[in-house]
Amino acid sequence: MTDTPDEKSTAIEEAELAEASSATDVVKAEADEPAETTEADETAPADQPATAPQPERKGIDWAKVVAFGVIPALALILALAAGGLKFVDNSASDDVNARIESVQVAKDSTVTLLSYQPDKVQQQLTDAQALLTGSFRDEYTKLINNVVIPGAQQKQISAVATVPRAASVSADQKKAVVLVFVNQTVVVGGDAPSATASSVRVELEKVDGKWLISKFEPV
Repeated sequence: MTDTPDEKSTAIEEAELAEASSATDVVKAEADEPAETTEADETAPADQPATAPQPERKGIDWAKVVAFGVIPALALILALAAGGLKFVDNSASDDVNARIESVQVAKDSTVTLLSYQPDKVQQQLTDAQALLTGSFRDEYTKLINNVVIPGAQQKQISAVATVPRAASVSADQKKAVVLVFVNQTVVVGGDAPSATASSVRVELEKVDGKWLISKFEPV
């Protein structure tokens, strides 16, 4: 007995429904199965939240720190120190030179100021004014013009001064003080020579590169 068309259609629909039901059951069964866990998940505590990956920390490049920081700073410090030492050394050297120069000028100038001959006294003591500065030059000019030159010419007075010793009291590049020990021999006309010994505190100033006497005080 053959099936009718209606019966065949019904059988096909039932077969399709059965196949669809079977597929649905498979999907449901897969959904109910627990998800596979990794080994890391199994070992991590359940209550510990997952942490974000930390950025990789790079170590300090000490070679660059030294090259770009320490070495230039050290070089600057050394350069400044060297400059300071050079300045101190130059200053000390200049002061030593000032002492030497001022002592020599004080000795030579003292001899020139206190030495003269009656026939040359005008020229000698007038020229000596070039060794002086400030108010002391004015005082010396008055003294020689009013007293020394006229007296030397009238009484035929001659004087010879020597400086056996001189010592620096203080000195820098602008001012100096020198203690000068003076021996002076004076002859008046045909009289016997008379000798005197004295000490003088000589103050000097540097004017236009030259040491000039600014003060001359017996002590």
